[in-house]
Amino acid sequence: MAAINYQLSPAKLSIAMLMAMTISMAACTKTPEVSGAPKMPPPEVVTATVQASSVPVTYEYVGQTVGSREVEVRARVTGHVEKRLYEEGGLVKAGQPLFQLDTRPFALAVSTAKAAVVSAEADIARAEALAAQANRERARMDSLAEAHAISRKEADDAGSSAQINAAEVGAAKAKLEQARAQLKEAQLNLEYANVAAPIEGVAGRALKQEGSLVSNTGDSLLTTLVQLNPLYVAFNVADADRQRLDHEVAQGQLVLPKNGYNVKLLQRDGTPLGSTGRINFVSSTVSNQTGTLEMRATLANPGNAIKSGLFVRVLLEGAERPNALTVPQRAVQEGTKGKIVLLAVKNKEGAWVAEARPIEVGEWVNGKDDEKQWVVRSGLQVGDQVIVEGLMKIGPGAPISLGKPATQKPEPSTGASS
Repeated sequence: MAAINYQLSPAKLSIAMLMAMTISMAACTKTPEVSGAPKMPPPEVVTATVQASSVPVTYEYVGQTVGSREVEVRARVTGHVEKRLYEEGGLVKAGQPLFQLDTRPFALAVSTAKAAVVSAEADIARAEALAAQANRERARMDSLAEAHAISRKEADDAGSSAQINAAEVGAAKAKLEQARAQLKEAQLNLEYANVAAPIEGVAGRALKQEGSLVSNTGDSLLTTLVQLNPLYVAFNVADADRQRLDHEVAQGQLVLPKNGYNVKLLQRDGTPLGSTGRINFVSSTVSNQTGTLEMRATLANPGNAIKSGLFVRVLLEGAERPNALTVPQRAVQEGTKGKIVLLAVKNKEGAWVAEARPIEVGEWVNGKDDEKQWVVRSGLQVGDQVIVEGLMKIGPGAPISLGKPATQKPEPSTGASS
């Protein structure tokens, strides 16, 4: 087979050699970096300077509304329910009739007792007449005995007879008192047949209907009454919190209101509920099961607007913390060992960097524009610059630059404590 001879023209050969040299140079050399390129500036943050000030303190607890008076309406006599005289769920006045029992048996008992009184009065009159006659006979017999017209025994017998008649008068009077007592009892039972409200309050549903038999010794509950104005709210305070507050008061870190806390109620969504009240009861015993102290407040409830049994948020207002250090809630984050804030500090080179600082916090307070603030118990000092905006762009040790003063509008941020 004949060999094929490939030959390049001089022009094509020159182009091929130039391309090979270019590829070789590209493979053996690195592209130099462009010198003088601008570096990214550190993230800009906004800080708030820690200051000491007197701040109001509000304590919040979970409570339940309770009627100031809750009464079970029970039958005091045994009988059949004849009528229900009130509207279930309505407001009733003290003394207002609620139920009417069948009065006929009680009216009959009153008539019988009256007859017994009349009979007892007649027995007294008869006994007194016999006693008077016996006294006259004794006097006559004593005169005859002194004249020796009769024996001494006959005179003594007349005296004994007079004493017996006097005793019978006393017995008749005792029977009259008993008859009168039975009459009063019968009249009282007749009154009890009309079941009236012992207090003013909201009446519950009727537990006995017309025709039902009620007994004063057993199934006697007819309904319930709840007085809602004034209203009570019961709540529990942990004894450990109470002791801590007492310690802070003793140390001058907390000032309690002179006239007692103002008590306000909130619904679960934070809507105000009712008027301002006052604490009117503090238990003297700490529960050995929950370690809490029972407390109760009273407040006006016009129109019975707030019902009994409602779970509410109880706010105790009026206390103050003098010279307290606070930081915006948005500046506080959750660290691995508790709450932390990031401070703007200068490093050895004089550059601003972010420094993580663990803190111990107390309660929330309202700052400017009602922004929530944490009371800081330890970890910060007056003058520290706490980073409040730009937290999403930095971490501990990151270089930063300081921007405008802190605003009161919170910046959305994850990791802030709620």
